Formats: sequence, C-alpha cells, structure tokens
Amino acid sequence: MIQIDNLGDYQIADEEVFDVQAITDAMMTTGQSLTELGIRFLLNLLVCWILVRFFYYPKSRRRDYFFTFMVFSSAMVLLLYMMGNAEVGVGLTLGLFAIFGVIRYRTETVPIREMTYLFVIIALAALNGLSPIYRLAGAVTDHPHYVLSGGAVGVTVLANLLVVCLIGVLESRRFLARTSTKLVLYDRIELIVPERREELIADLKQRLGLQIDSVEIGHVDFLKDAAFIKVSYTLDGSQVAPTIDQLTKAKDFVG
Repeated sequence: MIQIDNLGDYQIADEEVFDVQAITDAMMTTGQSLTELGIRFLLNLLVCWILVRFFYYPKSRRRDYFFTFMVFSSAMVLLLYMMGNAEVGVGLTLGLFAIFGVIRYRTETVPIREMTYLFVIIALAALNGLSPIYRLAGAVTDHPHYVLSGGAVGVTVLANLLVVCLIGVLESRRFLARTSTKLVLYDRIELIVPERREELIADLKQRLGLQIDSVEIGHVDFLKDAAFIKVSYTLDGSQVAPTIDQLTKAKDFVG
C-alpha cells in the first residue's frame, strides 16, 4: 500500500498512471489501418489466385468453384480482420462461416479435392487476416505508437509461400500416381467369371481407354445380360478424378 504524503507526490503518481494508460490505449492511425488492410487483402488475394488459377483450375476446369474460392477467401479475410479487432472475437466469426458452409454444401456432394482446397483457403484467410504485422514502439517516457514490422510481414509471406510450394509439389505429375473409380454397366457377363478375369480387364481397357488396375463385380442381371462393375484405374498427371463416375441415372445429373 502506497501512502501519498503531499500534493507533489500525488501529481507524480497520477502522471505515472497516465503513462501506463497511454501505452495501453495506443492505436494505429487511419493511414496505418488502411495500409494493414491493403497488405492483408492483397496478399491473401494473390496467394489464393495462384492456388486456384495454376493448381486447381487447369485440372478441374470448374468455373463455379473458381468463383466460389476467390469470393469466399476475400470475404473471409475481411471479416476476420474486422472481427479480430472487435469484442465478438474470432471464434464467432469462424462459427458463422462453418454454419454457412454446412447450409450450402450439404445440399450436394462436394468432391474431396474441392473440399481440400476450400479448407486450405479458409486456413490462409485466417493466417492473413489475423497474423500480427504491426508492433508497438516507443519507450515508457515517449509517445507509444505502432510501426509496420518487416519481420512479421516476412514470416506471413513465408507461411503463404510454404503452402503454395506444398500444393505445387503434391499437384505435380511425378509426385504421386492418382487413382479413381468408375461404375460400369457391362453387357458381356460371360467374362465376369474368375477364370476369365484377364479377358474382362483387357476388354474394359480397350473399350474405356483406361489403365485399369482392378475390377469388382457387383449386381448381376441375367435377364438383361448385364452386370455392374466397379473399375479402378490410374490417372496420369494431367487428369483429375471425374465427379460423375458414380452416376448411373439421368436424374442424378441434375444439380
């Protein structure tokens, strides 16, 4: 417990309290806030555009997902930046996006590749929207203020580059031979017996034009002389797994 003996001591104590409050309440200027927002938004936009344009789109050719990824990422980095400085906190922001995602994407089957890119984009938006790029400067006796931290910006840029490099390696042709499956309604049921499996695979290779790895016999209809066969095949580096291989009825093609 500090005892104040006279008015002079009281004034000194009051000044010390004022200095601590000034340090605590230091705020960025409008120009600094706009600069910070611009750095976060442009960095996130550039990284997401590189991922979607050069890694995702060349193989899938899905313009709808191209639009979704870019808009989703931009909106989320802005919302995270704004909510990060508010009392509602980041947890509520992520919860809102999770709810929106469940409501939207539960209505259709989203391929695993698209879901992977969506989660990567969300992670990058959180990284670019919340990572500190300004630091507090000024001693106790000076005027405290914020300055742009080159080291913090460099670390953020490096984290984005690591994600881009990782996806680039995984998407490269030589890294991994990808496989997919196709459901085929087959008419030559005399070849589905085990002792003629090699003939069955050769016939499927010729008719489908695929590098078939294995086949599985499903439902057999002897009245129609047809059988469902699940064909597993290897994709080359320029191919991506189709999203309609498992559809067998015309109504399934309606989105």
